[in-house]
Amino acid sequence: MEYITDLWFFLKERKKFWLAPIIVVLLLLGVIIIFGANSPIAPFIYSIF
Repeated sequence: MEYITDLWFFLKERKKFWLAPIIVVLLLLGVIIIFGANSPIAPFIYSIF
């Protein structure tokens, strides 16, 4: 949890708020790939890409 707070303070201090949507999209893609690889809905997720 400390990593997330450090990242937030970095973005806030350096005024790099434009990085937040990029980080969120990368995290969502990572979650989709991790859960999609081991689930029965994997063929449907792969068809999206």
